Amino acid sequence: MSVLIETMRREGFELLVSRPKVIIKEIDGVKSEPIERLVVNVPDDCIGNVIEKLGRRKAEMINMEPLDTGHTKVEFKIPARGLIGYRTEFLTDTKGEGTMNSIFDCYEPYKGEIQARTRGVLVAFEQGTSITYGLYNAQERGELLIGAGVDVYEGMIVGINSRNEDISINVCKEKHLTNTRASGSDDALRLVPPVQMSLEKAIEFIAEDELVEVTPKNIRLRKKILDNKTRERMARRNSNE
Repeated sequence: MSVLIETMRREGFELLVSRPKVIIKEIDGVKSEPIERLVVNVPDDCIGNVIEKLGRRKAEMINMEPLDTGHTKVEFKIPARGLIGYRTEFLTDTKGEGTMNSIFDCYEPYKGEIQARTRGVLVAFEQGTSITYGLYNAQERGELLIGAGVDVYEGMIVGINSRNEDISINVCKEKHLTNTRASGSDDALRLVPPVQMSLEKAIEFIAEDELVEVTPKNIRLRKKILDNKTRERMARRNSNE
């Protein structure tokens, strides 16, 4: 899908892309979902972390086979939606040495909710241009996705929170002028280089309430509901239901 979107982007199209969804069917009156047969080959010292992460995604281990190469081959059955967004995480957990392959196996009864992403995002509070001072305060909360001098709008995702919650943040905030200011105090602000999101990584990363905004020149992340107050009101309503 990312290859098709990238081709369209280069031809001048602009798109909003949501998180991929699997096809749910009702079989004999039971809500059912597609199950993949997944085979991973990972270094022995990484196998515990991989099994734990896949377990959170409702994977069921059906076979494990140690190899002579210092790797372990493990076979799982896992809901197809559990694999969405996992490849990048898998490569990180195996230090780029792991391989994974999957193929459709069957439909089985729905396995329940899967919490794939464990971190929230930093969302722009207002429209404007990102300022070093505002970004410096924001990076204390997590990882930035943009640098200084970037045009932002309300509801645009500008960073990844270190905690499992979304935070609205003002990256356009300027430092208040005072009568006295230490020499070189502004120059002392150093920003960590922003995380570069490829199209494929962005599609894997977004949650159900987020979109990838694709234009010929930019790839941005945003909330489906841009207005902060409306989004907070909807979140409170959903938590009370």
